[in-house]
Amino acid sequence: MLKRKPGNSGLEVSALGLGCMGMSHGFGPAADRQEMISLIRTAVERGVTFFDTAQVYGPFTNEELVGEALAPFRDQVVIATKFGFNFEADRDQRPLNSSPEYIRRMTEESLKRLRIEAIDLYYQHRVDPNVPIEEVSGTVKDLIQAGKVKHFGLSEAGVQTIRRAHAVQPVTALQSEYSLWWREPEADIIPALEELGIGFVPFSPLGKGFLTGKIDETTTFDSTDFRNTVPRFNPENRKANQAIVDLVTTMAAKKQATPAQFALAWVLAQKPWIVPIPGTTKLHRLEENLGAAQVELLADELREIEQVASQITIQGHRYSEGSQRMIDR
Repeated sequence: MLKRKPGNSGLEVSALGLGCMGMSHGFGPAADRQEMISLIRTAVERGVTFFDTAQVYGPFTNEELVGEALAPFRDQVVIATKFGFNFEADRDQRPLNSSPEYIRRMTEESLKRLRIEAIDLYYQHRVDPNVPIEEVSGTVKDLIQAGKVKHFGLSEAGVQTIRRAHAVQPVTALQSEYSLWWREPEADIIPALEELGIGFVPFSPLGKGFLTGKIDETTTFDSTDFRNTVPRFNPENRKANQAIVDLVTTMAAKKQATPAQFALAWVLAQKPWIVPIPGTTKLHRLEENLGAAQVELLADELREIEQVASQITIQGHRYSEGSQRMIDR
C-alpha cells in the first residue's frame, strides 16, 4: 500500500484508510463483531495503517470494536476518533458539546475504549456554535502537551473556523464529504487547506455506496439505515443521479477497474495530500477498494471525466434537515 502525508504535520498514513462507522452504526444493524475484528485486522495485513471511528458511532461501540481489533498492531497504525456530541442529552436530540471540561472527560473515556495511551488524530466532529473554536483548539493543544493526543483535526468545518482553529493549534487534517457527486469542497475548502498545509480526509468517497453502481431507484434500505432520511437517496433523486454513476461505470471499464475503484482513484488523483476513508463490512469490498490505489488516472482521462461531469447536475441534499443544521459554513 502506498503512503501519503495528509498535510505538513509529519503524519504519514496509507493512501487509503478504512472508515469503520458502518460496522456498528448508520447503515442498518451492527455487523457481527468478530467478523469486523477479522476485517479490520485483514486491512492491516493488506497495508492499511489509517482507521477512523468516533464516539458517536454506536455510541461508543465502534471505538470499542476498533480498540480491540487494533490492539495487537498499535505501533503500526494511526487511529482517528472524534469528539463533540453530548451523550448526556436525549438521544433523539443529540446536541453538541465541545466545552473544555467535556472534551477532557470524553477524551479519557475514548482512550480506555480504544486501549491506547494517545489518540493519533482527534477531530472535533461538528463545530459547536456555543463554544468558540479557539477554546476547543486550546483544549486540544493542552491534551497534546499532556501526551493524550498527537494531532488535531476538524470535521465539516468551514474555512473561517479552520483558520481560527489553526491559529491556536495547528490543524493536521479536515474530514468532510468529498466525491464525484459532492464537490463543494473544491470551491473554498481545498484551496484553504492547501494554503495552510492541512490534509484532507474525505468520508463517503463512494457517495455512501451510490458510486459503486450497486444502488438504483429500486433499492430498499434497512429501516435503521440513515440513507432513508437523506434527500439525495429518495428514489426520484437516485434515478436522476444515475447519470454520474453511468459516467463512472463507463470510465472504469476503460481502465479495467470497477466503478468503486475508479471513483476512489479519482479522489486520490485530486491532490497528493488527500486520504479517502471508504468504509465496508465485507472482505471482498475491502479488497476491491484497496485496488483503487493501483489505478492511475492520466491528465487526459481526468479532463475527460471533468468535461462530462460538469454537465451533470446532482439532485438532492446530502443530509437531512436536522443534520444539515450542524454543518459549519
